[in-house]
Amino acid sequence: MQLYNSLSAKEREELITKAGKDRLTISFYTYAKIGNPQIFRNHLFLAWDELHVLGRIYVANEGINAQLSLPADNFNAFKAHLDSITFLENVRLNIALEQDNYSFLKLKIKVRHKILADGLNDETFDVTNKGVHVNAERFNDLIEDENTILVDMRNHYESEIGQFKNAMTPDVDTFRESLDLIAEDLEPHKEDKNIVMYCTGGIRCEKASAYYKHQGFKKVFQLEGGIINYVRQIEEQGLENKFIGKNFVFDERRSERISDDIIAQCHQCGKPCDTHTNCANEACHLLFIQCDECKAEMENCCSTTCMDINRLPYEEQKALRKGQGNSNDIFKKGRADHLKVSKNLRNIEEKMPAVDENSSTD
Repeated sequence: MQLYNSLSAKEREELITKAGKDRLTISFYTYAKIGNPQIFRNHLFLAWDELHVLGRIYVANEGINAQLSLPADNFNAFKAHLDSITFLENVRLNIALEQDNYSFLKLKIKVRHKILADGLNDETFDVTNKGVHVNAERFNDLIEDENTILVDMRNHYESEIGQFKNAMTPDVDTFRESLDLIAEDLEPHKEDKNIVMYCTGGIRCEKASAYYKHQGFKKVFQLEGGIINYVRQIEEQGLENKFIGKNFVFDERRSERISDDIIAQCHQCGKPCDTHTNCANEACHLLFIQCDECKAEMENCCSTTCMDINRLPYEEQKALRKGQGNSNDIFKKGRADHLKVSKNLRNIEEKMPAVDENSSTD
């Protein structure tokens, strides 16, 4: 019984090309009590492998978090399988706006301690006591309210290429870093301000809103379905789009363009650019923004050192990496001293609303 992916990414890519079928990229999550995540994981793998599902899925006692792709003509069968599972029946599926048949090239279903690395002890607060979910129309109204503070719950490299107008974008590398930072900076507004949050697909806001309510925040709201669902709603309903730039996504596409605005810069030359790439040197693999000109000049590398290494024969590169492991210096996202251009990151303090010391906070 095959319970793990047996093909390389290259082999899978060739099969997708040969099949010639359009694929859908989909994401979903749900918090639910799963008694035996390993058995559930194996069940999913057997069912989804038959449907040619590819993707990155995390399963834990607390639920499931999935980003995947599948042939479009298998969608109904996939949806029927989800509906056969009690806690996944009619789960909201965020279907990507821009499709790419190669967004995922392997099926990876992993059992984790948590489906979201939040660093929280869920036993210390009610994770079901979440903020108010709002649709795109209500969200647009809320963020125009002078009593609203809009918070981006994503990481710096995500908000760098796209964000909602007037959002606070914490300079953090991980979700767990942002939670207490935001709570501390918004402490003066626990009672009087609407705290409106958004993220890519909604999962980070699910946990964050419950945490902030536990911390004493009274008016907590979250964008239902995140940016992905927001864009679909504004297109279907003819609403004003208040998101500028690109939405960062965690697959081979790396982003979806939402507006024509380019709010970021090439990290090497400073030219307006919002295209992420990974350094071609496998020992580096730094995620950074690189324009087409720098990509050609630097051979898809982040530095001349990496370019020199990448020119070496593969076996020599492999020998250099031996014993190094994947330390914290590898797979960084957008942070490196040798990148010439600093990102225009906005810390929470810079976007905090002015507070009149003589005014009431009732």
